Amino acid sequence: MRKVLLILRREFREATRRTSYILLTISIPLIAILGYGVYELIQLLEEPSSEQVDKIGFVDNTSMFHDYSSPLGLEFTSYEDEEKAKDDLLADEIMEYIVIPEDYVSTGTIIRFTMETPLGSGNDTSQETEGFLLTNLLEEQVDDEILERVEVPMVLATLSLNEDGELAGDSNEFDKFFLPLVFGVLFTFSIFFTSGFLLQSVAEEKETRVIEIILSSVSSRQLLAGKVLGLGGAGLLQVLVWLTSLRIFSQVASVNIPALEELSLPIDVLAFGILYFIAGYLLFAALLAGLGSIGSTARESQSWSAIFTLPAVAPLWLNFLIVSNPEGAFARALTLFPLTAPITAMMRIPSHSIAPWELALSLFILGVSIILSMWISAKVLRAFLLMYGKRPSVREIAKCVRQA
Repeated sequence: MRKVLLILRREFREATRRTSYILLTISIPLIAILGYGVYELIQLLEEPSSEQVDKIGFVDNTSMFHDYSSPLGLEFTSYEDEEKAKDDLLADEIMEYIVIPEDYVSTGTIIRFTMETPLGSGNDTSQETEGFLLTNLLEEQVDDEILERVEVPMVLATLSLNEDGELAGDSNEFDKFFLPLVFGVLFTFSIFFTSGFLLQSVAEEKETRVIEIILSSVSSRQLLAGKVLGLGGAGLLQVLVWLTSLRIFSQVASVNIPALEELSLPIDVLAFGILYFIAGYLLFAALLAGLGSIGSTARESQSWSAIFTLPAVAPLWLNFLIVSNPEGAFARALTLFPLTAPITAMMRIPSHSIAPWELALSLFILGVSIILSMWISAKVLRAFLLMYGKRPSVREIAKCVRQA
């Protein structure tokens, strides 16, 4: 056990000191801060100055309309003649002006004058103009409450039902679509980045023959256990840094970004997320460690890693199928398949779309796969770590696993 702890401490220290590890760990918080800064800059550039008031002029030839302020803050100002309205438009005193003909009630025709071409207009005010017309037409016909409802006809509230016809609980589009994708991407990065360290470490030590010295003091199982646990700790630390920084960022940025106000990360979601991260890391670490011992060079071993990494990231390519129908047969199949289970589960857990039996069965299959992968990898390490200059065939690998 002491030797395993020594290897664990060394691998953890070496991994956390790597420049690539440090850069990737701080990249997520930096990207979040940079994105927030860009958002604030855009808001600042688009926000009109306190002295500027958006105004639309109108020339009323029916004597039915008066000044009006829309719910969005646009002011409709009356002009006695078109010449004065045109002068103010050319002087940028108003955004545009409209002319209401005498036969407006019978024809509905409105003439609009603007400095921008219709196709390139950056401030289309059609809805506000309709509100201005409706309010003036109905003001003497209906009471204030009806008039207010005409201006704002709908405030939509959507509730979701589950398969039993009961309310599915509080959820929002951010939690349903964006949060699962963020979970999947973050954990994918960390799992493969950290397990990639393990593959690289084993392959480089074999290529440089340092492994001969190491195996003179420890067994292949002790070596595998120490490397897996040490690098796994580095990956877990990375994930905790990301989740903590994103949580702090969401609380700070929610003041100006309303979508982040409803962002929630329940304890059960976080716990299952960490559990699947650990399980996913152990599975891929064992598989990639075995690949690292088989390859004759580090580059060759890394090229073989696509055998496992490509199927594993398939849930990210097919995220639209999983997120749009998280309780469908396709999503459930990927949740139960060991190579895709960690990423798929991380994408489904935040939306609470996994039944308890699915979680239990998925984790059981994943646990059995981890034990089997560790057992095979330990045998592969024992058989091939000291084999140089020859690439073993699949038949030789199977034979050595049986005999090791």
